[in-house]
Amino acid sequence: MKGTYPLSLTAIALSVLIVVSCSGNHSARQPQTDGSSDPHHFPDTLKVATLYSPDAYFIYRGQEMGYDYELVTALAIDKDIALKMEIAPSLSRAIEMLDSGIVDLIAYEVPVIAEYKGRLISCGPETVTTQVLVQPKKGDKEVITDVTELVGKDIYVEADSKYEARIRNLNQEVGGGINIHTVDRDTMITEDLIAMVSEGKIPLTVVDSDIARINKTYYNDLDITLPLSFEQKAGWAVAPDKAWLGDSINAWLNSDNPRHEQAILLKRYFEMSKNDPGARKFNLNGNAVTPFDHLFKQYSENYGWDWKLLASQAYVESKFDSTAVSWAGARGLMQIMPKTAKGYGQTAKSVMKNDVAIETALKLLRDLDKQLASKVPDEKERKKFVIAAYNSGIAHVYDAINLAKKYGLDPKRWDNNVAKAILWKSNPRYYKDPVVKYGYSRGRETYDYVNRVYAFYSKARTKA
Repeated sequence: MKGTYPLSLTAIALSVLIVVSCSGNHSARQPQTDGSSDPHHFPDTLKVATLYSPDAYFIYRGQEMGYDYELVTALAIDKDIALKMEIAPSLSRAIEMLDSGIVDLIAYEVPVIAEYKGRLISCGPETVTTQVLVQPKKGDKEVITDVTELVGKDIYVEADSKYEARIRNLNQEVGGGINIHTVDRDTMITEDLIAMVSEGKIPLTVVDSDIARINKTYYNDLDITLPLSFEQKAGWAVAPDKAWLGDSINAWLNSDNPRHEQAILLKRYFEMSKNDPGARKFNLNGNAVTPFDHLFKQYSENYGWDWKLLASQAYVESKFDSTAVSWAGARGLMQIMPKTAKGYGQTAKSVMKNDVAIETALKLLRDLDKQLASKVPDEKERKKFVIAAYNSGIAHVYDAINLAKKYGLDPKRWDNNVAKAILWKSNPRYYKDPVVKYGYSRGRETYDYVNRVYAFYSKARTKA
């Protein structure tokens, strides 16, 4: 979904130059309100550690993204300094890097707990989370508003997780009666359970509130308002001997422009709907496949691509809405990302034109096909890989191929093989695997994307 610039793959490194910021005394990821000035100058290069995660840092359609990453980048731009960013494999390793002076700052949600007292000083955008109940919000059915109402209810949680520990303690607190079901964390994780609640496959689950907020942007039929635990604070962190850096970051984030930028990022990652940007509904009536059949036919012929398959992608991308703009900034009929547009000599404005969007998408598909040819020799089978790469970025498809190979699946077949492996890319057990180079990805989105494209394609092929 949404075009990915394939030529940028070699530029995606685990150590990059960007910019960083930090701030304290924020509540639940809310901007601060006072306006103090920086007590110290920032270094010319700020060395920062972060981790792959759904909110801090990830690669999305070939583009580096994440709330903490973008906020840190905003600081760098504002202060005109360079940022050397390191992607740590774990929080414990990030703290070791801070202790040893390899990095100056951890731009990730580090819990404010007694264990870290004396080793870390919290700063930056403070996060306050609780564990919350995830429940369906459908029609006039009343939602659970008190923990005592959980008695007699079935709740599904990851086995041996903090969620299982909390719900078992809560069960004792209410006198028993909560039906607790555990699922294997190797095969099913928090994101899967949230989706299953939305789909009606399970009734309830428990997750951290920040994870719940992100996933609610994909599933707006969920209620996540009932807290089940005490609040947990977290923030960015510096070493005690760099307390002045934390103060400088706090002062920066307290000023007007950074507060405004933070508010935009909070809305983008935790509030804006991540569902299809296309507002219009479209049904396959008559012989026409799309309102733009002539354009799909004209340009697809030049690139040797099935125009109905391309049209099917356009439907899934935008529902043929040329004005659509996604939460990530993808634009137009084919939802081209700004970085992709630039890579093919276009602008974010020009890809809002249907002919430009279609030809840019075809160029991208052609390049993705070339890059995948050696890994998936069968041309027909390769198309599914190419479409998946259009959605997630080719880096994540490469990772899924490597995972499939390692875990006994066929790396040259999509259905039930690499498609299964792409789902694993949201599971820490797999996205931290040594064969994975590009970390977390919302694999369910890519998996569903390919299925939806081919579902529309099967109908489109019956048209003249």
